[in-house]
Amino acid sequence: VAAEFHVAGHIMGSAIVELSITEGSQSRTLVFSGDLGNSCSPLMRDPESIRQADVLLLESTYGDRNHRSPGDTLEEFAGILAQAADTGGNVLIPSFAVGRTQDLIYHLGRMQRDGRLPQSKVFLDSPMAIEASELYARHAKLFNQDDPEFRSAMHEGWEQWLPGLSYTRTADESMALNRIHGGMIVIAGSGMCTGGRIRHHLKHNLWRQRNHLVIVGYQARGTLGRILVDGAKRIRLFGEEIAVKASVHTLGGFSAHAGQDQLIEWAEGFVAPRPRLHLIHGEPQAMTALQQRFAEELAWDAVAPQEGDSVAI
Repeated sequence: VAAEFHVAGHIMGSAIVELSITEGSQSRTLVFSGDLGNSCSPLMRDPESIRQADVLLLESTYGDRNHRSPGDTLEEFAGILAQAADTGGNVLIPSFAVGRTQDLIYHLGRMQRDGRLPQSKVFLDSPMAIEASELYARHAKLFNQDDPEFRSAMHEGWEQWLPGLSYTRTADESMALNRIHGGMIVIAGSGMCTGGRIRHHLKHNLWRQRNHLVIVGYQARGTLGRILVDGAKRIRLFGEEIAVKASVHTLGGFSAHAGQDQLIEWAEGFVAPRPRLHLIHGEPQAMTALQQRFAEELAWDAVAPQEGDSVAI
């Protein structure tokens, strides 16, 4: 068995796996997509194309929908930040430590350079996200070539790209942010508000009407993030009931995953004879929708495996 790894474009280091399997005189190739990246990513390279395989395992996380356009998403984001500045409120952004956080810092830095960021104080309040950001900075050569100004600034780190960015590494530094009642942006984990420092910031900020909570990632059912997205008026945090008076916004264009069209476009890169296609890593409705598109538009049978199924290579 030989393994070759190709750029998946999802987060730094993510890979498509190509397995070449030889037994006696027989040889087979299996390709596992891994998490394919969104080709609109501001930092990551596009997923590499693979031309040939006997079996393809394709993720289907967003198999039932496409993402909102980056331009529309950034316009809405800029509007939220301007509204918060007008009312003197804080902006809280729950974010995954790897990938999403770095994309946000990039966008904030670009907005600042374009004169569209009214806030002067941006705090990254997550030890894991700080370490991940520093790792990204050390390997900036792996970024795409879309923004030469950004790549040049990254020689000196994220603070050079986004002046006003501060890292709050310690618990004391994090707690001190709760004494700031307006004018700041806080990016903190966890991305679905299930743990981490964001919960403390929610406790101190959600009940203030002038504040804003910006949801930038998928929120699974049962998570606090999903409860807030669904419009809860009151939540419980640390044994206390908190009124939700802050504005809650959901931005759908920041996903690091390929959308439905991008999944199909990547799979179309395989030449005839097409590989046997198995859909994985997706909710049942996402798999079914993607399966239907492959059948109707490409006459390509996609199997949605059930628990306990086995596949002969």
